[in-house]
Amino acid sequence: MQIYRYGKKMSDLLKFFQEQVLSMKFLNELIGQVILKAGVDTSSKLGDAVQFFLYDTIKIFILLVSMIFIISYIQSYFPPERSRQILGKYKGILSYTIAALLGTVTPFCSCSSIPLFIGFISAGLPLGVVFAFLISSPLVDLGSIVLLSSMFGFKITFVYVVLGLIFAVIGGALIDKLKMEKYIASFITKNPYLNNEIANLSKKERINFAKE
Repeated sequence: MQIYRYGKKMSDLLKFFQEQVLSMKFLNELIGQVILKAGVDTSSKLGDAVQFFLYDTIKIFILLVSMIFIISYIQSYFPPERSRQILGKYKGILSYTIAALLGTVTPFCSCSSIPLFIGFISAGLPLGVVFAFLISSPLVDLGSIVLLSSMFGFKITFVYVVLGLIFAVIGGALIDKLKMEKYIASFITKNPYLNNEIANLSKKERINFAKE
């Protein structure tokens, strides 16, 4: 009985978080009241469209600003050099799994994929591990998880994350099995690897980095 009550409380808490924090239903109601006071009927097509536009624009802006700040702060703990060191510690299926999981907390954008790829390969990381990381990073990042949760709920987001991680692990393992290393351009494999020192940032510096 106690477990049931605890489960119900957790369910209610998650529902509240999804509806009021991520989906910001209170904001939708507030905008509806403002539009009504402005003399626009929210039950009409025009009123409904105006309410939807204002609500979605403000909600997504707040979520993006908040998540970019949080993600950037987390990313300050995982520069490419530290990610390379972590990925180099594991072998086999575990290495693909760790690479995929690490990709979710190091949301490097697609434009940084090429320099990351060159840096990881130059450092001697297996091609499959590198691909598992590069597939997961833009696919299952924290920003996507929060935005999906706000729109579709936790169940669909959970399925998306699990499938994304599985896809990244399978993709990495498949690349290794196919022995694709021979197709890597020679200038990448012969590129001198620079073992840069990991900057030890203070909390204030991390916050400033996230703000920027």
